[in-house]
Amino acid sequence: MGMQRRLGWASLAAATTMALAAGVITAPAAHSADEPVTVVVDGDDVRADNVNGLTYKGLGLLSCNSTSNLLMDYKAEHPDRYWQLVRVLFGGRNPLINHVKVEMGSDTNTSTGSDPATMRTADELADASRSPGFQLAADAKTVNPDLKVSILRWVMPQWVQTEWNKGTGTDEMYKWYKETILDAYEKYGYMVDYVNPDTNETTKPDISFVKWYKNALANDTEFADPRYGLTPAQQKAAAKAYHDIRIVASDENTTKNIGPAMLTDTELFGMVDAVGYHYTTEDRLDGAPDSATYQPYTKLATGDNARGQDKEVWYSEGVGSFGWTDYRVANTEGPGGASTGIGGVQSALDLANRSVKSYANSKRTHYIFQPAIGSFYEGAQYSHKELVSARDPWSGSIHYDAAVYVMQHFTQFARTGWENATNTAGIWRTVPEASYSGVSGTENVDGSNGAPSYMTLADPKKKDFSTIAVNDSDRTKSYRIKAENMALGADPTMEVWETRAADPGQAYDANFKHLAAEIRPDGDGYYTYTVQPRSIVTFTTLDRSHDKATQQRLPDSAARTVLDTDATGKRHDTRDSVLYADDFGYEEEGRVQVGTDNGARKVSQPYLKSRGDQPRYLVDQTGAWEVGEDTSGDNVLYQYLDQSMKATGAWNRNTPNTTVGDFRWENYRASVDVSFPDPAGGLATLGVRQQKGMAATDAAYSIGIDPTGKWTFYRYGTAIRTGTVAAADGYRLAVEAKGATVTVDVDGQTVATYQDPTPTSGGRVKLGTDFHTTAFDNLKVEKVAGYTPYATTLTDNMDSSVGYEGTWSRNASLGDAMNWYRSTSTSSTAGATFTVPFSGTGIDVIGGNDGSAVLDVEVDGRPVARDARTTATDKRQATYSLRGLRDGRHTATFTLKSGKLVLDAFTTLSGDVDGQVDTTPIRSTLKAIGRPAEADHTADSWALFATARSAARSAVGGQKGLDTIGVEQITNRLEKAYGGLVRKEA
Repeated sequence: MGMQRRLGWASLAAATTMALAAGVITAPAAHSADEPVTVVVDGDDVRADNVNGLTYKGLGLLSCNSTSNLLMDYKAEHPDRYWQLVRVLFGGRNPLINHVKVEMGSDTNTSTGSDPATMRTADELADASRSPGFQLAADAKTVNPDLKVSILRWVMPQWVQTEWNKGTGTDEMYKWYKETILDAYEKYGYMVDYVNPDTNETTKPDISFVKWYKNALANDTEFADPRYGLTPAQQKAAAKAYHDIRIVASDENTTKNIGPAMLTDTELFGMVDAVGYHYTTEDRLDGAPDSATYQPYTKLATGDNARGQDKEVWYSEGVGSFGWTDYRVANTEGPGGASTGIGGVQSALDLANRSVKSYANSKRTHYIFQPAIGSFYEGAQYSHKELVSARDPWSGSIHYDAAVYVMQHFTQFARTGWENATNTAGIWRTVPEASYSGVSGTENVDGSNGAPSYMTLADPKKKDFSTIAVNDSDRTKSYRIKAENMALGADPTMEVWETRAADPGQAYDANFKHLAAEIRPDGDGYYTYTVQPRSIVTFTTLDRSHDKATQQRLPDSAARTVLDTDATGKRHDTRDSVLYADDFGYEEEGRVQVGTDNGARKVSQPYLKSRGDQPRYLVDQTGAWEVGEDTSGDNVLYQYLDQSMKATGAWNRNTPNTTVGDFRWENYRASVDVSFPDPAGGLATLGVRQQKGMAATDAAYSIGIDPTGKWTFYRYGTAIRTGTVAAADGYRLAVEAKGATVTVDVDGQTVATYQDPTPTSGGRVKLGTDFHTTAFDNLKVEKVAGYTPYATTLTDNMDSSVGYEGTWSRNASLGDAMNWYRSTSTSSTAGATFTVPFSGTGIDVIGGNDGSAVLDVEVDGRPVARDARTTATDKRQATYSLRGLRDGRHTATFTLKSGKLVLDAFTTLSGDVDGQVDTTPIRSTLKAIGRPAEADHTADSWALFATARSAARSAVGGQKGLDTIGVEQITNRLEKAYGGLVRKEA
């Protein structure tokens, strides 16, 4: 441990409350909101001998709960985009991410979904390749071999939990950890760097088990067991690396008990290398200043404790930016309804302030995002709180949020990471005396009070420093920075790098991480600069003005093309009748590159081996979904979580279910073979049109069947029809949804038809089981003749292309995860309008609504509907749908006549329709209305009728992209417009 100069206990007791609260020997002065901020960076405060607590480790990411699930599909389907992502996040001289933390899976849902258990039974050989987190770490090491990897648990596999409940499960726990760690070492060539033996987000740290585990780790000499798969040559190196594993504790959330425990327990202090806790920026402030409960984490980090040793302190789980910053900037949450730019609660600037304040108040030098990468389907719990969104592996689209630029302000202007044993790596130190945060809040922090918020990092040799200042307020903030006792060299020029929202008329990213100024000190040695509202700046003495890596822009997002493949499920093909197919054999898939040998090389592996037999595109909410061979030697999809492995402690307790497909799918037929290899029983379900949620019952329409042939048709988990077919070893299930009509088949025979009065219009496919081993094969999703199969695009309500007039409240802070990008625009003011440009044959207005809103609708300047009623809908559903337009570019304008309207997003309909469409209803209506004369009717009523009649005539003339729902709407609009004609007064 590095020795840290420290105050004696008498001095600590006498120190001022302000100094202790700031966790420094001499605290920076507090500031009013309006006065200039003076920052003195004194080389005497740069503690080069503090190698653990004050070294700046930078950022980490947490992989768990299916958050990384689809990344392995990106690697297989778009390897260029995947490896680019790896370079952007983990590569270069100044990596953004230095640490991959893996929360061990148990096939149960502890947040957004489930990660696979590496050992489902005590006898099963560990398989770390099932876990996308272990794979991601292996690949990240190809660009950063120094990347740290840590593990912890939340829910245990049943075989561990059973013994743990008896009070005798320590050996089982240790076995699970050890065999997983050694399997990752054998497969990928890296040793896990840190283990938290305790459970995630405990409130009472299990100190006795932490000690037990550390002793077991240190004294373990068995590495030759054939279960580990290590060659004799590997065993010695593995043993040494294994004994070097460090202990982190205790990942608490609402409590902060491990810090005081370490200060009062000499044995525990010596065993634990890093402490971490979640979702607060604060230290403890209990008791007297010299007590173990007052600023314990500050004392651990600075080494100002009885043992004179410094410890790592982590913000070991925190959120990413909520929603997409591109959209957040259109909010009205600032003073007087102004935008908060890239700031506001849960924004990119909020993340920066959390990092600053958690350091200033509790000396945490490492922030771990949960997650940094969102690679699971939208609509699951905690959607859109990440730096990077990667949710369409078939398209290769990856969205890098502006929050990446914001966090690069911390990582690109310092050498970050972990100091080596000889203290020669040159990792920059944080400088407590030159760091401060006066923003309000403890988790969701708020910088609107205009208080200073800054953090200083310095080269341990005192040659350079960087000060990051965050201004998440609507006022400018002046900074005066002075260097003392620093060896800055002959050129004192300081660069100022800035990130903020675009000015009017600029591209949205015009002001993201750019060199804003080069400044020199005045006669008194002060660098003076005014920081703009809602911005972050880095003041640095480094010369990065011509550095290509610093100036590098983030990759553009590719188009989010809809999942529409040929019969292999691999190749994009819009010309056939197949939307997607999977026989789980994957002969169409090629080999996949995998990082190994601690990142020294990549190896080419067969598709399924590279991913631990995990199926393509499936995101698991609960259960052990894996590809395996059936009795005939063919690959099928199994759900393995049976009664012996049943979930015991999941946060979100559901029966096993998994999701596949595109949220934009609308009218389609899904079918799958199911069978029941478990003699104890079973249940298999197939659902369609799933938009949100994490249970099998979150599919709008589904059928479940058991081995006796008993079947049930459900609408959102409510039984609509039941029946029985002949018992069999297996069945082929099918659910077809077209418009409001749902048809259910078993073995090719229709068993139920349902007409939904309030239909759900679209979504993905769900597979589900109960807790028995169940098999699925030959999944197929097909288009339905005469119906549009999917929407092509989704436009958020905050997108810059959408225009608003009148009174609207446009909110992103604290947004609901079930709203797209956590944003909504709401109005209850008659006359308020919104205008949406789009391409296609129709548009849906999406949002959770009470059905009170009444709308007038115009398309391309012509009236289409007057006094149109909206529908009471759940989030992510269409409250108003418009169909039957010609296929092409349009502009729709909606005027709120009365009621309340909540806008979330807009989807636009594809013009791809297979098969014949019967236009008889339109022809009949045209014939029935005859030829009314324009001269006989008021101009207003005639305009609506003329538009409806023109659309009807176009439709019967062979309109491209017209589908059955379009025919219904055109007919209804024509009938209503004709009935609404008003004759002129004589």
